[in-house]
Formats: sequence, structure tokens, C-alpha cells
Amino acid sequence: MRAVQLKRFGDPDVLQIVEIPKPAPGPEEVLIRSHAAGVNFFEVLMRANRYAMTPELPMILGVEAAGVVEAVGPQVDVSLLGKRVAAPLFMSKRPYGGYADHVKIDAHLAVPLPDDLAFDQATALMVQGLTALHLLRQSPPEGKSILINAASGGVGTLLIQLAKRAGARQVIAAAGSPSKLDLVSSLGADVGIDYCSPDWPARTREASGGAGVDIVYDIVGGAMTAAALDALAPGGELVFGAMGRFALETAQLEAMLAANQSLKGFALLPLLSPERLRSDLGELFHMVSTGELKVVLGERYPLDRASEAHRAIEERRSSGKVVLVP
Repeated sequence: MRAVQLKRFGDPDVLQIVEIPKPAPGPEEVLIRSHAAGVNFFEVLMRANRYAMTPELPMILGVEAAGVVEAVGPQVDVSLLGKRVAAPLFMSKRPYGGYADHVKIDAHLAVPLPDDLAFDQATALMVQGLTALHLLRQSPPEGKSILINAASGGVGTLLIQLAKRAGARQVIAAAGSPSKLDLVSSLGADVGIDYCSPDWPARTREASGGAGVDIVYDIVGGAMTAAALDALAPGGELVFGAMGRFALETAQLEAMLAANQSLKGFALLPLLSPERLRSDLGELFHMVSTGELKVVLGERYPLDRASEAHRAIEERRSSGKVVLVP
């Protein structure tokens, strides 16, 4: 089968398509013929060795896929054969390997897909959908003014809609181009702010009525974190989930203390159990199937153009969910 292998860290061109043996499902595992594999920003960081953890090489990137069960291992119900499923590899004992024609996963982690949910939509609802869902559970937005950084991305586009659904008083969405601002507005953002403008924190504070926002949801990190602090109200909360890109200095943390502001870390995996995973994905799948939630799909790239997908994300040219199509 074909897979995208990372043998050394570097720019997007280090991603190479290779032929490797198709895996056989072991006990309590299923083999899935992939129809879509999600691409995430943290995989871009991982490829460049800028993530919070350094993976062992060589490796096949990709923590989520969706497709059809092609084979089952011992102790697995044969009725799963031919079923359309999501494969949240990030929860399995082999948490990578999604950039490939086939993936295998523990059978109890393969989540059935509704008939009207497309494979590429399913990839958007795993890492990014679950992240948006749990960000709001960890820091509920009801009745509050909130700022969403990178609002046109995979997490951001879902977070806008789920925050409005959860009763946010005002959703301010930061995005990086006129077309992206149009997108976030179409999804229900009350205000769109161009973060390429040097005065965007001041404009955010002004949009909030001058007081600043109550919550900043920051899944980007880097320089945007420090800038967003200028838009945070006294007593406000910065929810930070950008592993490997923490950029606040001691003086900024001291200023947060003086303003009674709080910093809350966010990590998805500790919040999930297999049961919680299936329940949460089922909830997200249902919301999309019933039209309550819209999945914004970005570019679709063939497997052998994975480097182009990474480059588009790295250069912030993408919106919504970027997908590889094996």
C-alpha cells in the first residue's frame, strides 16, 4: 500500500510517498480502507520538529482517517465488514499512520458513520471537532464575550458555531484575510477581526465595548498569544491549547496576575475515554447530519501531494479542514 513517510525533519518536501506492506488486523482490530485522512496543524509542527514532543523516525504521520472496514481480526464481529467508520488513531496504541491507503485500529475505537456523513466531514470532527467541543465544556461561553484565534481553521470554524449554540453573548473571530473574514461571518461570528492588522488587539477590545473579552480560546500560540492578552478583560480567561508554541514571558504572566486573569491549559487526550470518544463523536456526527453544525472543508489533496497540504497550512492559505484523499 502507499503511505506518506517522514524519515527526517524539515520543510514539507521531506514528506515522501512510499510503498509498504498492507497491515493485517490483529486480535480485536479492524483494517480500514481509507477514503479520507485529516491533516492537522500540529502535524505540520511535528514534521518540522517544532512540536512539544519529538517523534521517533521514520514514521507515518496522520492521527485520523475515515473509510470502510475491509478486514477484521480474531475476536471481532464479522458484521463490521463493509461498515463506514471513523478511525480516531490518536486514541489507539498506534496513534499515527493516517497518511496511508489503509489503517488499522482497535475495533472498539472504530466509530460508525451516519449514511449521510461524508468521509472528509468525519475527519474534521475528530481531532478538531472534539477539540472545539471540549474547549467549550472546559470554559463555557454562555453569556460571555469571547475571542477565537485562527477562527477560519478547522477548530475555529466549528468553535464559532458551537459557541453560539452554547449561548455566547458575543463571538469575535480573528482571521487573516478578507475571504476568511467573510467565512467566519457566514458561520455566525458577531465580529471579524483581521489579525494581520497591527492594531487588531485594540480593535478587538473596542469591538467588545472597550472592556475586553471574557475568554480567549487560543489554539495557535506563538506571537498571537501575547497579542491576544491585550484584548483580554480584567478577570478574563486565556484558554491555551497550542502545544509547543507557548510564547508568554514572566512579565506577561505577572501582568495577568495583577489583572486577576487566569491561564487555563487545554489538552484533549486526557479528557477522553473510549466511551466518551464514541459518545462525543456520535453527538458531533448527529449535529452535522441534522444541519445544526456545518463542516467547512478546505482543499483536498491526493496522498502523493501531502507536502502541498502541509505547505498550504504552514503558509496560512487554508480554511476549514484540509484532507488527504488516498
